[in-house]
Amino acid sequence: MHYPIPVSIPALKFFHSKAPFILENGGILPELTIAYHTFGRLNDDGSNVIWVCHALTANSDVSDWWAGLFGPGKVFDPERYFIVCANIIGSCYGSTCARSINPETGNAYGQDFPLVSVRDLASAHDLLRQHLGIEQISLCIGGSCGGHQVLEFAAILPEKIKKIALLVCAARESAWAIAIHESQRMALAADPTLWDDADQAGQAGLRAARAIGLLSYRTIDAYRDTQSDDDHRVEHFSAASYQQYQGEKLVRRFYAQCYYHLTRTLDTHQIGRGRGDAAQALQQLAMPAYVFSIDRDLLIPPWEQRFLAENLPNVQFSSLDSKYGHDGFLIETDFLNPELRAFLHA
Repeated sequence: MHYPIPVSIPALKFFHSKAPFILENGGILPELTIAYHTFGRLNDDGSNVIWVCHALTANSDVSDWWAGLFGPGKVFDPERYFIVCANIIGSCYGSTCARSINPETGNAYGQDFPLVSVRDLASAHDLLRQHLGIEQISLCIGGSCGGHQVLEFAAILPEKIKKIALLVCAARESAWAIAIHESQRMALAADPTLWDDADQAGQAGLRAARAIGLLSYRTIDAYRDTQSDDDHRVEHFSAASYQQYQGEKLVRRFYAQCYYHLTRTLDTHQIGRGRGDAAQALQQLAMPAYVFSIDRDLLIPPWEQRFLAENLPNVQFSSLDSKYGHDGFLIETDFLNPELRAFLHA
């Protein structure tokens, strides 16, 4: 498989498992590869691990896409902590995905890539944890889809994860979010090349799908402030150009088939599945939890984080009014750094 890779590819590592990976819904990946980054060193007693779970189209190089939290004196300080971030199954940044070769057929999985749940992502993280010899995680943190993974990881390893940080995420995927994902998949499927056996398949559909998703990542205020035109034009609007630009940016670094399957993974998120219900599942997570909400988040709105805060037994809740909306968890690092440092060191 040829895949888009982060600039820091020399630091990219791979964990290969030849054992079949059994998925939650009964599907099987005949073998599994997980790409990952580590920063810093594990200390003598193994007590300095920060595990970062990335969002939908990010990669495992947290120093790249969450740079505002990374570095000396920041939350992700490689001089103090051993920081791990694993690329999720289904992503095209090195882990097994739709463009990987299925060893049973000799061809790329493509449309036949099995349904992977968020719980499966956490189970794969646990395989990597064992491979790395990590017995305790001081902080497991993620935003959006990454926060969903943190919840599942904590449910799998409640005795090994000491603290969790859940940013703009939810106990389950909402009907609103699933409707957005289905709209994106409809756009992808409208491209007749989507399931061609080529890395470039479905690029027109991917541009459209990204543009749809972007409307839920930002706010009306952000578009008003940055994309309004102050002249009398009747075409070539800034907002239209911006949507085209963002679609093209994703096409340059991601694969349409992977995006299609990953949106299906998002839809599966339900922390309460098989655990009574969502409230009961959350109440079993006794470790200290930090929950972060953005008031103008259109994709995973504040009531979703309030539900987490109401049901987690040991929680610190924080909110911010950001015009960046859902994407604010990546951008508002001046706010998050002191908040997370205080939570981590408490």
